[in-house]
Amino acid sequence: MAVDHYENFPVASLLLPARLRPAVTAIYAFARSADDIADEGDADAPQRLAALEAYEHGLDLIEADAPAQTPIFERLHQTIRAHQLPLQPFRDLLSAFKQDVVTNRYVRYDDLLDYCRRSANPVGTLMLHLYRTPDAQNLRDSDAICSALQLINFWQDVGIDWQKERIYLPQEDLQRFGVSADDIAAGRADEKWRRLMQFEVERARALMLSGAPLAKRLPGRIGWELRLVVQGGLRILERIEAVQGDVFRRRPKLGKTDWLTLAWRALTM
Repeated sequence: MAVDHYENFPVASLLLPARLRPAVTAIYAFARSADDIADEGDADAPQRLAALEAYEHGLDLIEADAPAQTPIFERLHQTIRAHQLPLQPFRDLLSAFKQDVVTNRYVRYDDLLDYCRRSANPVGTLMLHLYRTPDAQNLRDSDAICSALQLINFWQDVGIDWQKERIYLPQEDLQRFGVSADDIAAGRADEKWRRLMQFEVERARALMLSGAPLAKRLPGRIGWELRLVVQGGLRILERIEAVQGDVFRRRPKLGKTDWLTLAWRALTM
């Protein structure tokens, strides 16, 4: 299980009902391709923003029930119409992608959570709509799980993000623990860094656990899918702790042997 920017979409999951796979694939194609516009290749910032504006126009056409201009948006239009999906989560995703183009630091934790609200939470919202379970309590818990997954991805990828000149760790936390950008650039996993990472791990874990009851409330396949997602995120946090926060030299990730642990933990939640 990858806890990555848009890799927690259950596109190929055996737990995903066949009837929903085309819809999830269409949503994933939109999110993945738009994310790549913001992150991949050698385009400059104005070019990336212009391309994302074109995606925004694609959503406008869907809202107007006008013909799509690309296969991605044709499939997305069909999916939104067939499942009566809200458009706002798609607009929120684009807002986050645009922010990635122009923002590479976050001053406060609340600023980072606002980014997660738009970069990660829409995925859970759309899945709940596909399963026709988007009540207020479910949406609240889904937001907690999705934001926690995004934070976990940031914590395991500090070194990778630095290569893109991005620091997702809140600046207020770096200052609190006496860690500088130079420390990150040098991959300096000293005592200050270990205390910072333990603080961030505990915060992400608390957020994940606050939303975890959703996995037990949702019936059938979606409940089991979500149990594995929750346990996968928690397992990554354990991996970060196991290397004492040194994500520079040993990027924490899940291996084949973790699946038995995840399955057992999902079963006994």
